[in-house]
Amino acid sequence: MKNLPTSSTRPNKTAVFIILAVTVLVGAMLSICLGAVRVHPGDILRALTGVAPDSVQTRIILYARLPRTFGCLVAGAALAVSGAVIQSVLNNPLAAPNVIGVNSGAGLSVALCTALFPMSVNLMPLAAFLGALAGVLLVLFIARCAAASRITLVLAGIAVSGVFSAGIDCVLTFVPESLNGYSDFRIGGVANLSLARVIPAFWVVVIAGILVFALGGEMDILALGSDTAQSLGLRVRPVRILLLSLAAALAGAAVSFTGLLGFVGLIVPHIMRRMVGEESRALVAACAMGGAAMLTLCDLLSRILFAPFELPVGIMLSLIGGPFFVWLLLKQRGGRTHD
Repeated sequence: MKNLPTSSTRPNKTAVFIILAVTVLVGAMLSICLGAVRVHPGDILRALTGVAPDSVQTRIILYARLPRTFGCLVAGAALAVSGAVIQSVLNNPLAAPNVIGVNSGAGLSVALCTALFPMSVNLMPLAAFLGALAGVLLVLFIARCAAASRITLVLAGIAVSGVFSAGIDCVLTFVPESLNGYSDFRIGGVANLSLARVIPAFWVVVIAGILVFALGGEMDILALGSDTAQSLGLRVRPVRILLLSLAAALAGAAVSFTGLLGFVGLIVPHIMRRMVGEESRALVAACAMGGAAMLTLCDLLSRILFAPFELPVGIMLSLIGGPFFVWLLLKQRGGRTHD
């Protein structure tokens, strides 16, 4: 990645992580407290300890605000880390889960899963992972066959996403009840979440995130380029496939309960690289916290800016991410990836 601040101008990493941690905690607290009904911070403690279990505030916290906030934290972290891995492995700053077909592949698999196995909620993270992995591998194959320029990768992702979206529409045509609230699924949102939907995906995110963190050294070597990595003894192709599989698992887990959220995996890694640099483990940790904070705060804004109306968080992300993506396209014009 180019045009990053030098180590002398980059903010102190410790300070960055402290700020990110505080932002995540404050964002989560505000997400639980603010909304159509205001909740006092003391009500959160009473709800979690079982005091006044039948009060309105306790029900709002346990069955509405807490699952929603938890879902934002999990999905934001998963999408941001997935984007960081994809950009690093492909050495392409334009790559992101929603750009190269990962999200739409996961969405098609979720649609098929709900159509064929409507009662098997726990299968959704697995189905989303398989679809996301198929999407990223297909786009990578097409881009390599067409000379693998950065713009080619993006165009291949757009084409594959279009095909997968048509597949979702076909599933809905034959099984209309397979995705209740389909417009919300396509836009992306975290309204009406339950812990039962989030927890299976949470464990996928935790396991995949730990594995990505453990492979940070391999990511650093891979970032040097395929030839250099090969000369250093790294088995480039298996490591690349493994990391892309973990990125697909992260994005697929998020899509399984949030729908086709976009741009978190594009924006957050770019910001975090400027804050903590290219070292993979620091970048992964920063992206996890930055993505969690970004999605939580965007969801909070989508709830309170137009109250009493609520804007799906996917629209808010698109309003932010669209101009950011255009800026990246202009900045990276003519760039090429490395094999």
